[in-house]
Amino acid sequence: MSELIGVELLDGSERQISAGSTAADLAASISPRLASEALIAVVDGVEQDLNVVLSPGSTVEIVTPESEAGLRTIRHSTAHVLAQAILDLYPGTQLAIGPPIENGFYYDVELPDSRPLSEGDLEKIEARMAEIVAADQPFVRHELSVSQAREFFADDRYKAEIIDRVVSGSATGEDAGEVADASSISYYANGDVDAAGTFRDMCTGPHVPSTGRLGAFKLQSVAGAYWRGDVTRPMLQRVYGTAWPSRKELKRHLQLLAEAAKRDHRRLATELDLLSWPEELGPGLAVWHPKGALVRKLMEDYSRLRHEHGGYDFVFTPHLAKSVLWETSGHLDFYADSMYPPMDLDGTSYYPKPMNCPFHVMIYRSSQRSYRELPLRLFELGAVYRYELSGAVHGLMRSRGFTVDDSHIFCTREAIAAELVSLIDFVLSVLRAFGFDDFVAKLSTRPPDKSVGDDELWDEATEGLRQALDASGLEYVIDEGGGAFYGPKIDIDVGDAIGRSWQLSTVQLDFNLPERFDLEYVSPDGSRKRPVMIHRALFGSVERFFGVLLEHYAGAFPTWLAPVQALVLPVAAVHSDYADAVAARLADAGVRVEVTGAVEPLGKRVRNGKVQKVPYILVVGDDDALNGTVGVNRRGHNAPERGVPVADFVGMLAAEAAAPV
Repeated sequence: MSELIGVELLDGSERQISAGSTAADLAASISPRLASEALIAVVDGVEQDLNVVLSPGSTVEIVTPESEAGLRTIRHSTAHVLAQAILDLYPGTQLAIGPPIENGFYYDVELPDSRPLSEGDLEKIEARMAEIVAADQPFVRHELSVSQAREFFADDRYKAEIIDRVVSGSATGEDAGEVADASSISYYANGDVDAAGTFRDMCTGPHVPSTGRLGAFKLQSVAGAYWRGDVTRPMLQRVYGTAWPSRKELKRHLQLLAEAAKRDHRRLATELDLLSWPEELGPGLAVWHPKGALVRKLMEDYSRLRHEHGGYDFVFTPHLAKSVLWETSGHLDFYADSMYPPMDLDGTSYYPKPMNCPFHVMIYRSSQRSYRELPLRLFELGAVYRYELSGAVHGLMRSRGFTVDDSHIFCTREAIAAELVSLIDFVLSVLRAFGFDDFVAKLSTRPPDKSVGDDELWDEATEGLRQALDASGLEYVIDEGGGAFYGPKIDIDVGDAIGRSWQLSTVQLDFNLPERFDLEYVSPDGSRKRPVMIHRALFGSVERFFGVLLEHYAGAFPTWLAPVQALVLPVAAVHSDYADAVAARLADAGVRVEVTGAVEPLGKRVRNGKVQKVPYILVVGDDDALNGTVGVNRRGHNAPERGVPVADFVGMLAAEAAAPV
């Protein structure tokens, strides 16, 4: 009889298994269903392949496809199958990296003679991937010494470079999925390592037991990607795909993508004549057309009004500053890669501003401050400029020039808790006014490598944010190491109409900039103390918030934000005077209204109004002119309402068209 050992399951219970048992054996001992669904195991907190031999006293979790770790494993393993299929079809391809990402995976490849991949190629690759999955090839892990690995991957220049970086200690986060450390190098082979043509890829794993355990997948697109994001390095082809445990889940995701494509803010911006991105301006730089600019003005006006009533002081600051400002703030040490290069004038270097924070510090420091002035809340709609790689630019969602609705609050340490709670309430109140009501917060802690300040201050700042979140009752998660270089932060994500999550507002607590700029205030006992600085962007950026709103509403802005709130259509030219009179009454009531004359058939004009997503289309004819009524076509309603008295409609629409309070 074999020796028994005890292992602890995730629920805290202990299970007896035979010595030498693997995680797969453990799953089988629990239930046949679990054995058939198991993908990997988490042993003492470390993800492992199912064939890992368990030690006495280990804590073991069996991972299935429904979990986050299970999905990640499926996508990682599918990325390997993608690379295998590409190598099969295009021998001589050089493989770079192929990680799992949100909702899918990608692999960066360099094809022989820089051959570009087409949509037809994706279909061929996907078909070959299906054959590999059907073959149910096992994923087999192998370990090599560094010298063995160098020889093994000598012909794979990108893998060889990763090995060199890990050995030299210059590895970055993107290397983690390839090599864990310099002590040994692991790779996975699909099938017998001695078989000719077997696919091998350097990887830390873990992977599903075999290709047959993968779910449903779909290749989606090809894009260019510089090796390591460096424009001086080779341009690779990045093949994107999505993978899910079942065909049903894949179908649901593809339907969501199709709906998202219909809502793409770039397409809607063109169709609704809101804004454009002329090539002559360069990537990430937009011009706002009259209708888009009007919606933006309404957003900004509402923001200004709320800040005015919320106890904020309005400020304005320049678009650039001397290098000394950015040296003192720390941006040139920690943020230079995202800044535009300097302009050298009069023997001094000037940088376009990537952030407004140091300028607001200058305003605070312009005079001696007393505790009686605190909290001092400064607000600015400030334009900033950040150099994003051209491949990362995405319409309004990721721009090179944008406007931050920036607030900086200077307060005493004693006031931190109350100020943070008030700030979160203020942020959620404004977001709700724009139609959002699904919120999740993220508390981001100190970055391990790129940050300034004492641990004690960081701990105090992080705990202050945590207490504010607890007091608000807002659901939140912890993002370890995701803070800014000067302090921890709260990011607030909102869910949109089709279930996507967008990171919008941020609140950051900062003890470091006041220290770096030697800020002070005079306390009640006459001593000088250091204020605390709270950074807060509510929209995040005006441009990005506009883009999110545009996609959330699919271009059908709520009436108070719609650039045209009512469209009046005379049935025939003879009704034009009455249409103008109705429009005048609406305009007098503060409604944004247009009249489209009877130069085209009525049906076409109605359709055009609907395409432009006007909230109310009013049709007026003989009976309306005689009785003082209008026919009302309400957006989203199929049946028009006839004979509505003008006075009643004007009163209703004027109330609906007003901005929220």
